[in-house]
Amino acid sequence: MLDDLGLFVGSKVTDNHEAIFFRDLNDWLLTQCSGGLENPGVIKYLLGDDEARALYGDFIKFSMKTPRAMSFLGLTKYLRYGTPARLDIPWGWKDPRNTFTLSFWLDIFPDAKVIHIYRHPLDIINSLRTRRKRGLARLGDRHAGFLLKPLYLLYLVRKFIGGRRVFVDLRGASLEEGFILWEEYMKEARGHVARMGKRAIEVKYEYFLDNPSDVLKTLAEFCGLEAGKGEIEKAAPEVNKSRGYAFLKDPELKSYSLDIAARLGNYGY
Repeated sequence: MLDDLGLFVGSKVTDNHEAIFFRDLNDWLLTQCSGGLENPGVIKYLLGDDEARALYGDFIKFSMKTPRAMSFLGLTKYLRYGTPARLDIPWGWKDPRNTFTLSFWLDIFPDAKVIHIYRHPLDIINSLRTRRKRGLARLGDRHAGFLLKPLYLLYLVRKFIGGRRVFVDLRGASLEEGFILWEEYMKEARGHVARMGKRAIEVKYEYFLDNPSDVLKTLAEFCGLEAGKGEIEKAAPEVNKSRGYAFLKDPELKSYSLDIAARLGNYGY
């Protein structure tokens, strides 16, 4: 929604408004440490290696000047600025991987601000499980025709093998592992928020759903956006309140939430 209020978040984004260019860079950084979205903590090996960290930083800066950056900037902004680093407008990108790669990005953008939005872990786990089912369907009965299936599998081989891409992240299939993963992200994110002081802000997703106008106003000011009351009130109704605590509709997730009630209480849930 902040993009509706003037924040540039990228020309090519996913359905979740994650900038594909920076997502791919984050994936690449994590891959260098044999990590990924569900094993992000290994980035510590890069962050703790001063020589590698500096060289990787130079490489990333160069990559942001190449035509690949058009994925984020678009053609017009690429011709004008040449790199995201030269943008003179409020901009940023959304990616949960930033939680662990942030220290690296602060080497490149030392004055950056951070917005940390956290959501009930069972809703996150539910999302991970849905993605898992959808991903595994690629290897199941999809395109099961005698001729079509081999052709489709050949397409998957060309797309995924060799490029170090994964069909789906599997850790979230376990409720307990999914919750532990959420805790890992929360611990890392809150550490950043505490260290960055006024340059970081934390928002509870469910609070945002209940108070969209107030939160959007706060975030717009934090990002330096010149969004008026009318613009904010126009954007606020886009909020889908049904996404809050959606896990309660799933008996298994609801039951598990009762089992871990004390642990959830540590995070205000």
